[in-house]
Amino acid sequence: MADDQHEEVSKKVSAEEEIRRGITVMRRVVQGRSRGIILDVYWNNQGQLIEPNGHTLTSFIGALVRNEIPITCDDWRNKELNESKEKIWSEIKRCFNIEEERRGFCMKLAGKLLRGFRTFLSSKFLKDADGNFVDAELPKKYESLISAEEWEAFKSKRQDPVFQRISATNRERASSPAYPYRKGRVGYGRLEQSMLQKEESSETSLPAHVLWKEARVGKSGVPQEEVLHVYQKCEELSQSLSPDDTKGILSQALDVPEYSGRVRGKGFGVTPTSLSIKKGKAPSNRELHARLEAMQAELDALRREREASASTVYRDASDKDSINCTFQPNIPEGISHCQLYLSSPYYRMVGKGKVHNVSGVLLHTRELPAGCLKVSVDIAVEPNAALPYPSDDSDATTVHEAVGSFVAWPTNLICVGYETPTKSKSKDNAIPRHTESTVSRKELQENEVSNASAQKKKEVSNASARVKSSGAKKTVARKKPTTKYRSCLRTFLEMTDIPTGGVRTVHMEVGIFGFDYDQMIGNEDFMQVFSHEEIGVTVVNTYIRFLYDKLMRPNGLDVSFGFLAPATVNLGLILSRPDTVTEYVLRILMDNKDAEKLFFIPFNTGGHWLLLAINPIREIVYYLDSLGNDWTTYPDMKVLIDTVLQAFRAQRDIQTSRRGANSITWIKVACPQQRNQIDCGYFMLRFMRDTLALGRLKIPTDYFEEFKCAFYTKDQVDEIKEEWCQFMIELNVCS
Repeated sequence: MADDQHEEVSKKVSAEEEIRRGITVMRRVVQGRSRGIILDVYWNNQGQLIEPNGHTLTSFIGALVRNEIPITCDDWRNKELNESKEKIWSEIKRCFNIEEERRGFCMKLAGKLLRGFRTFLSSKFLKDADGNFVDAELPKKYESLISAEEWEAFKSKRQDPVFQRISATNRERASSPAYPYRKGRVGYGRLEQSMLQKEESSETSLPAHVLWKEARVGKSGVPQEEVLHVYQKCEELSQSLSPDDTKGILSQALDVPEYSGRVRGKGFGVTPTSLSIKKGKAPSNRELHARLEAMQAELDALRREREASASTVYRDASDKDSINCTFQPNIPEGISHCQLYLSSPYYRMVGKGKVHNVSGVLLHTRELPAGCLKVSVDIAVEPNAALPYPSDDSDATTVHEAVGSFVAWPTNLICVGYETPTKSKSKDNAIPRHTESTVSRKELQENEVSNASAQKKKEVSNASARVKSSGAKKTVARKKPTTKYRSCLRTFLEMTDIPTGGVRTVHMEVGIFGFDYDQMIGNEDFMQVFSHEEIGVTVVNTYIRFLYDKLMRPNGLDVSFGFLAPATVNLGLILSRPDTVTEYVLRILMDNKDAEKLFFIPFNTGGHWLLLAINPIREIVYYLDSLGNDWTTYPDMKVLIDTVLQAFRAQRDIQTSRRGANSITWIKVACPQQRNQIDCGYFMLRFMRDTLALGRLKIPTDYFEEFKCAFYTKDQVDEIKEEWCQFMIELNVCS
């Protein structure tokens, strides 16, 4: 009788009858889709979902399955769910750039997330502290997802004796694991990715027992003795395991049976099939000998090829030739545009110019230092940066002083391939590349005569910039930015109470936002940077403190630039408390009414960061939006800024009759555009950083020539993260 009743209820909540809820989940993803932003997702070589956007896709699938599949569904393979599964997959493809072959993984993940949701509901609402069943009402939080009939059927199934017997068995098996997993919601795939990134390893995967050990290291950072014992046993087995033994090293060390379809220590998404674990015979001695001979022959061929290549590259040099007379293999022969880098105290670009890779070239009648090439400096990106080899003839010791002259530069710090930036209208946002054709020795000599006077006109006059300024063009020769400060800060963080809810403070002095306070910072803020998530106001404020300490104040730029607090000036407060925002902005402007100054407003619209740069004296507002929107998208913002500038004009006794409201000029700057829905905050920070690096109060309509590009690269975004992490370490935030 009870079974019939359950069957009847199940029919009432069948897939066709219950799956009618609209897709209104993960607003950030759906809004991005409506703006044409499709998120890329990435996979490791074992087919597991990783970052960036791995956790976003997982959360999105979880939200979809909660909306589309009733919680009374016990059999994920039920054909009645095919239509709903198709709808889930369709929504995933609309929001994410994902291959059709990944459908199986996503559907398995959806089933797993549905089971987790049902377990959560049962544990949270249908059990008391002792594990006894509680006849609870449908939680109001989930009324939009679960109907009353569905909830009653769910409770009925949870009381079924067969279900309770199976549940008790599973609960007993999982109640006291000998080696508990200690990485929370971070799965093996993302754990492996973070380990490889931290070690800056070129490997694409790690052995299962290495991952297994790391997954059982808690907040103390020290694995238990039992875990180390298993790990050591795995190391020993890895040296002696027979090739035809299909039982994994970890399973042998643990001495436990292996379940079909799983690979212990690898996590969700990895199966014996995906790893191609197949039983086979060990190779014979003859086969091994044949393999060795083939490898030796390949090695000999490579050696001969290398020697032949070397014989064509290296040439005899006369006594007058430079020590560096041979053409550098990674730098084209002749004259090429280049970017000039320094590696100390951190890797960054300090200038632009031309590299002269010509056999026998001299530097001011002298030989070049070993490992260097002759370069002409055209643009000083970091004017005060010291030259790697000061010029004895021109007395130049900094990049600024070397503009228009020739200096020696280490070959490994020369990046070839940049062209003087021009506005690109390419539809696919491709970055144009430029390579200079090879010139003759006569052309080289003519160029040397004229270059010293001609290039001085290209100098970027600027007293700022102890900052890692970067050109917008990325080339294959550019060294990938290090992640050492992120790794270091993350290690420090794990040794504190911050991951468990502890907070720290960063002092924000009155000169930054016009008032003195301590900025609270917690684990969520650090994870935004570590995991490449959308950054919040805390990260923005603390990076502004970095700009103030490292770029503005040391170079006297605080008299020309200022900041307004994004926590006070944002769309939410403009709509709810416009008088408060107006009063604050007007007070800051009036405190600086006697000198021309450019004020940065990192403006948050509720889910997107953009930058306003206001020159109140000239009544100019620069609008920089990495999504390409116009200021008319946010009319309330424009009305408030115009109102403040009119009040500022009135309090300065500027006659309105001569300067009406229409004299306020809004300029939309053609700034770099983001290609996903996460980077808006990082782009906004770089807009401020670029402006301060050049120290200019006027922002060109088509952006600064020195930093013009279609979009910032991943490496340029990572530079912001590295600066922030290094600054947090300097402030000793994790103490």
